[in-house]
Amino acid sequence: MTMRSQIDPITLAIIQNRLDFIARQMGWVMIRTSRSPIFNQSHDFSCFIADAEGHLISQADGIPIHTGGGGFAVEAILDYFGDDIHKGDVFLLNDPYVAGGNHLPDWVVAWPVFEGDTLIAFTCNRAHQSDIGGGAAGTYNPEATEIFHEGIRIPPVKLVRDGEMDDDLFRLLMLNTRTPHLLEGDLLAMIGSARIGAEELLKLSASQEGGLRSAFEGVMDHAERKMKHLLQNLDDGEYSYEESFDNDCFETRKIRICVTLKKSKDRLTVDFAGTDPQIKGFKNSSLANTYSAVYAGIVSFFGKELPRNSGTFRAIEISAPKGSLVNPNPPAPVTMCTVFPAHEIMHCIWFALTEASPERALAGWGKNSFPVTSGRDRENRTWVMYNWSACSGAGATRTRDGFEQIGPIVTLGGLTIPNAETFEQIYPVRIHKQELRCDGGGSGEHRGGSGVDYDVEFLTDVEMSFRSEGADRPTGVGVCGGGDGKMATMDLRNANGEAVAVPDYGNVTLGPNRMRISSPGGGGVGNPAMRDAELVLRDVRDGLVSIEAAREDYRVVVNSASEQIDWPSTRSLRNNADSR
Repeated sequence: MTMRSQIDPITLAIIQNRLDFIARQMGWVMIRTSRSPIFNQSHDFSCFIADAEGHLISQADGIPIHTGGGGFAVEAILDYFGDDIHKGDVFLLNDPYVAGGNHLPDWVVAWPVFEGDTLIAFTCNRAHQSDIGGGAAGTYNPEATEIFHEGIRIPPVKLVRDGEMDDDLFRLLMLNTRTPHLLEGDLLAMIGSARIGAEELLKLSASQEGGLRSAFEGVMDHAERKMKHLLQNLDDGEYSYEESFDNDCFETRKIRICVTLKKSKDRLTVDFAGTDPQIKGFKNSSLANTYSAVYAGIVSFFGKELPRNSGTFRAIEISAPKGSLVNPNPPAPVTMCTVFPAHEIMHCIWFALTEASPERALAGWGKNSFPVTSGRDRENRTWVMYNWSACSGAGATRTRDGFEQIGPIVTLGGLTIPNAETFEQIYPVRIHKQELRCDGGGSGEHRGGSGVDYDVEFLTDVEMSFRSEGADRPTGVGVCGGGDGKMATMDLRNANGEAVAVPDYGNVTLGPNRMRISSPGGGGVGNPAMRDAELVLRDVRDGLVSIEAAREDYRVVVNSASEQIDWPSTRSLRNNADSR
């Protein structure tokens, strides 16, 4: 009998919860000590724990697209340094081609944890930096055609050696950012959060007879059993779905992402055969990002009953053709990958699995359409503002409505939408409106998230880096009879009120201006005529559904004067709908 099998299930559950708590505690440290609003306001970072071989043990904090591929980063450290990993070392990396990174803005700090002289784990923080150089302030360069246009590339390096910071390397990093006044503190905050995680992990180790290595194996084995049990309950077969882009960032053309799920007994193969070759623009997906998006799609489809560690993914095999959009050859640009095509990959996973398990159906989320904005402050320092306030609505599920506004699908709620008042204090902006959109969400028995109407005025000269996937067609796809969410609209005007052309992808430099965005809505699930009429009335009173849409989509007649349901007319409409 192996050591791992001797740990009882209750103890394993307690250990997994303790590990997850440590990951979340690392996140709290990061929020309280980092300098950039992208971290302390929006939580665009994630903390995770890996074992000594690079297997994920906990990814309880932050954003799934950051953590699902975290093992690639730790494996790169192990490949580079081998036995040259010691107490007091701290590692840094970001490159997607040689360091297991997903894209260049996401830097990984990894702290090795030792029981005595034995390496047992790494506590890690992956965080999206405010700026890393490259062709556009704010990390996203829509004009990039190779990775060298996207910022500084970092292989696995020792940022701290034997407890001492490598000052030469640190100065090099500060020289390659437009925001050193932020990056200096942010990088130290990342190191601090990893250190706290390591300290807490050693406390947990001290409380476990025999240490944590056997416990790590135990929690992964448990997760593997859970995943295999779920797969065994699906019918064997092949399930396919195809998503697409409408452009390659430079010209209009259809670009396909194809996924076929091949399920056999307790195994699942995710095959991207048929996916188009890598493209000119920065929407190629690094391999680590592709794996992460697949894992996020699968785990979110099956729900919270699945543990979030590498054991869950042992039953899953991924085939991503080399040179394709989902596994590009260098030096293809990839910075947009954590949003698009990760969004499309997750949709493919969800909608293919819906064919196998319709009772778990998830509707599509709207694709975000807003720029990253940057400028100079009075001290001539660069500021970078992410317009998270224009984020889309989420898709509905079989059991609930979609979230009205939330971060991109790849965050699954792990991103925080900042307060308008906070951004007005930090940046030279005036936010005139940030309210939920009427009739934005797809209709359904469970309604899609509405999205928002966002109206912001920039009071100084700015550069805007646009990415507008959700403005050309509805992208919050409805399922099982549900309607699609509304697509985005965008209006940009200069100080004279003249319209400024907005590219799907591109950089725009202009003086003071005003931007109005209606963000995309999420898709609905199920027949809208089956929605509880009282819920439709609530949505009308809340301004989320118009009286006209209540009648046309939901077959609910609401009296405009009294804001009450006209029950005879509603029953008549719904009975007629049933008879058809």
